[in-house]
Amino acid sequence: MSIKNSYQNNGSMKNSKFKHYSILVIILFSFWVSLSGVIEAKFLTIGLVTALVATWATGPLLRLPSTDGKGFFYVFDLPYIKYFSYLAWLLKEIIKSNIDILKILLNPKMPINPQIIKFKKSMKNPIAHVTLGNSITLTPGTVTLDIEGEDTYVIHAINDATAEALVPKNGEGEMQQRVAALFGEELGQGVRSY
Repeated sequence: MSIKNSYQNNGSMKNSKFKHYSILVIILFSFWVSLSGVIEAKFLTIGLVTALVATWATGPLLRLPSTDGKGFFYVFDLPYIKYFSYLAWLLKEIIKSNIDILKILLNPKMPINPQIIKFKKSMKNPIAHVTLGNSITLTPGTVTLDIEGEDTYVIHAINDATAEALVPKNGEGEMQQRVAALFGEELGQGVRSY
C-alpha cells in the first residue's frame, strides 16, 4: 500500500486499520518467538496474547493524523525500498558534510557564519516532517531547532554554504525535494526567511 493510499478518510479505513494491526501482531509475535526460542503451545499462546494486548494498547499511538486533519497515516506504512535509497543518499550527504566541516575546523581563519534560517515546507504526512527534520540534524553543519506550526522549519546553519545548500535563495533544497518525493508529496517551493 502506498503512502497516498494510506491517506484516506472513507469506509476502507477499517480494512486498512485491520491490516496494519494484523501486521503489528505478526511482527510482535515473531519477535516473541525469536526471543523465547521455545516452540510449545503454552509459550506460543502467551506470545500471541501478549502481541494482541500490546497491539491493542499501542495501535492508536501508531496511527498519526495528517497535518490537514483529513486522514491518517500509519507509522509502519513506509515506502521501504525508496526509503533505503534515500538513506544511501543521506549517508553520502553526511560524509560530504563531515568533510566540509573538517575543512572549516582545520582552516586557521575558521570561516563560519552561524545563522538561523527558516523555511516553509508543507507536507501532509507527519512522518515526512520527522524524516526531513532528522535528516537536517544528522547532516553536520545544520541542526533542526524547531518546527513552528505544521510547516515552518527553524534551522541553525554553521555558515552561508550550508544554509544555501539546505535552502537555496531560488527554489527548494535537494533534501526537501527528496523527502517530498519519498513520501509522494507535492514538490512545492520552499520559502526562505531569516
